[in-house]
Amino acid sequence: MSLTDSSPAQIANAASVASRNLAILPCADRNDALDAIHQSLLQAKESILNANARDLSLATKAAEDGQLSQSLLKRLDLGRPGKWEDMLQGILDVRDLQDPPKPSPSRKKTGTTESSKTSPQAVVMDFHEPLGKVNLKTLLDDGLILERITCPIGVLLIIFEARPEVIANIAALAIKSGNAAILKGGKESTASFHAISSAISAALTTTAVPNAAIQLVTTRDVIASLLECDKQIDLVIPRGSNELVRYVKASTRIPVLGHADGLCHIYIHPDADPESCVRILLDSKLGYPAACNSVETLLIHQEALKSHLPTIASQLLEKGCSLRCDSVSKNSLLSSLPADKSALLQDAVEEDYHTEFLSPILAIKTVTAPDNADDGMALSLAVAHINAHSSHHTDAILTSSASVARQFQASVDSACVFWNTSTRMADGMRFGFGTEVGISTNKIHARGPVGLEGLCIYKYAVSGCGQVATDFGGSTGKEWKHERLGID
Repeated sequence: MSLTDSSPAQIANAASVASRNLAILPCADRNDALDAIHQSLLQAKESILNANARDLSLATKAAEDGQLSQSLLKRLDLGRPGKWEDMLQGILDVRDLQDPPKPSPSRKKTGTTESSKTSPQAVVMDFHEPLGKVNLKTLLDDGLILERITCPIGVLLIIFEARPEVIANIAALAIKSGNAAILKGGKESTASFHAISSAISAALTTTAVPNAAIQLVTTRDVIASLLECDKQIDLVIPRGSNELVRYVKASTRIPVLGHADGLCHIYIHPDADPESCVRILLDSKLGYPAACNSVETLLIHQEALKSHLPTIASQLLEKGCSLRCDSVSKNSLLSSLPADKSALLQDAVEEDYHTEFLSPILAIKTVTAPDNADDGMALSLAVAHINAHSSHHTDAILTSSASVARQFQASVDSACVFWNTSTRMADGMRFGFGTEVGISTNKIHARGPVGLEGLCIYKYAVSGCGQVATDFGGSTGKEWKHERLGID
């Protein structure tokens, strides 16, 4: 990694050259680089957290002056319990991603127990190599074979606000997937970025990874110019506010991967387990309210108002969450909650159902089906509301009915659709991807938490023995075989 103040064109050209070298670097060398990065960050922990504390001090004052949102301030804090540890573990998890197991009586994997080392039935887990994988093989003609082979996208431009851990996440995923990365962070976390980047840069000088493969841009006002480098940069990944994502999408011809909002819903069907509903709502809303996978709207079936909502509302109110209710849910709660909690209920307005709060605020709306309508009508109404209001990030249903859940999952048009679990599960680390470059609500290439596979594309390789196109077709030409072959 290099801290650079070069011109946008120089940065993009250097990344383009480095990406071609990185793409052919053996997996072992890329994994060695991740080991070096992890060790360097571990040794630099004190200086990095001190730098982050300086950023936090300035950012806190900016937030008090109304110049920085509270959600960005929370995302900036690298000292939040577990955040530093998760950042470091993510690097090792990406390194250790594995291919499916292969039985082997002889080979050993470092770190296994003594019993597994000596057992004749030991299972070998090979480190996952995302590149050079053949996922399609077709016999076009005798001696003419088509293969589809995975390869890196090329050069990534990542533009982000706060989130100092993004540097380590992106560096790990980019190196492992063979992509070069250009990173431009927000001014609110400058000291953190410099400290982390210096540690990673020092680590990479001891490895085979080209230093220009990961560049942190320190020059101000370069985003617009970088977004014009569509000949060198292959994909832009913005991570930050709605305004940032929309600006990037409107300002470049380069494909953009990401999401503008995280407006997530949970729908409670009347047969849902009440105790699970409480646990899931508390985690989804209050586990980390500033996260993009935090729930913002609760849809509740009219028949669950008395059986489920009072306990959920009581627990959320006790923990400082504001509830903005439609008239039906509010009237029901007023008759169920004690006066001190009823007084805290607020009236929802239509805008609340279009809002990503990123704070301890939850909008509540009742799903009211016509008289004599079956449960299918209520489900359809809930799905219709979600598809109309959701940002297509993550939406969930709580129900004991598998058929209702499957219909919900098939009908809701979102990147992540969950059944009986928290919306906070939408995360690359929790999905077993090691870490993520972000969550995409796009419908092409990659969707949901984007890990290694989302940073790879493919190329077609055709191997022949002198065939030409005019050998085939017509009244005298040969017929294509087009025979699907097995993949080793």
